[in-house]
Amino acid sequence: MSNDGGQTPRIRWDVLTVFIGTTVVTLTLVPWYGWQQGYSPELWGLFALFMAWNGLSITAGYHRLWSHKSYTAALPVRLLFALGGALALQNSIRVWCSNHRRHHRYVDDREKDPYAATRGLWYSHIGWMLRDHVAAKVTEDNIVDLDRDPLVRWQHRHYWTLSFSLNVLLTLGLGYIVGDAIGGLLLLGFLRLFICHHTTFFINSLAHYWGARPYSEKSSARDNAVIALLTYGEGYHNFHHTFQWDYRNGLRWYQFDPTKWLIGLLSYTGLARDLKRTPPEQIERSIAALQFSRARARAGKLLDAEIWLEKLEHEYNALLETLNHWAEYRQAWLNLRRENLAQQAAELKIRLQQIEQELDAQRQRWQALQLQFA
Repeated sequence: MSNDGGQTPRIRWDVLTVFIGTTVVTLTLVPWYGWQQGYSPELWGLFALFMAWNGLSITAGYHRLWSHKSYTAALPVRLLFALGGALALQNSIRVWCSNHRRHHRYVDDREKDPYAATRGLWYSHIGWMLRDHVAAKVTEDNIVDLDRDPLVRWQHRHYWTLSFSLNVLLTLGLGYIVGDAIGGLLLLGFLRLFICHHTTFFINSLAHYWGARPYSEKSSARDNAVIALLTYGEGYHNFHHTFQWDYRNGLRWYQFDPTKWLIGLLSYTGLARDLKRTPPEQIERSIAALQFSRARARAGKLLDAEIWLEKLEHEYNALLETLNHWAEYRQAWLNLRRENLAQQAAELKIRLQQIEQELDAQRQRWQALQLQFA
């Protein structure tokens, strides 16, 4: 059942036309033209640039900047992302963010989540856009903050003009400049749209079906390194749904998250600020709580379940106690550093390092106990 009142929602012919058109042209005219005429290195270079502009405007702009307010950005950056969002042809900032915020609030709810994974892979990938579903209606009350932004209002008011100008006129114009207007339209327009649409949609569909859930099982969102490679780092979706205000999706340094790297670079140059980071102890508590829950479920099936459950609870509580102790000292040390109290900070650092060693030992005991239930 859905909340469409028992009626089949009307088909969105405008959306359907875009998806069918980009698909047909990409699978037929793009390769045919390439075979007959070929595409110049200059066009392929522009294609790569447009891919990045399109993709990062959605991930760093629509998603992490406007939907989640995980950082703030200077006007030139916001303007570039607003134009890139129109280029991406995924609706205006207002509409995109309204749907996405409702997705996070009602994730997996078949009645209220606009692209609920519980309604199937096809629906969450593209089906939710093809019909006028009630769950996908814009909710004005969840974008009040965005309506106060003149740039957001301007982009929404002129969205279709901007989209046509960027996707057709600009691609033709740049193609003409490098000697191939039609090739510009096919590569920079159709092929780029086809690829960017479906890789973005993977986040709503595949990232809720395929991967691991190391931080939380409260939603279907999963971490998947392969999807991260295709989506500028958005594939670490379990982390994102657990800590949605964090400007990072890939927490570890080795995890592929160019959106995080871009925001970090913008911060370094002064074009972004107020980057939000989840405290490390909060992340570790979430991981430990999930491990504890899973281990309890497995231990409860053993013959000597009470003994194992007692061991688990003891080690889990000891880990949390040491973790909380470390977090307190770490925060105190950070406060002293901010106040430029170097001597006091150095003294506290010694004690903090001792607690870190205790925490490492406690982690090792906890992980060793976990392995017995693997």
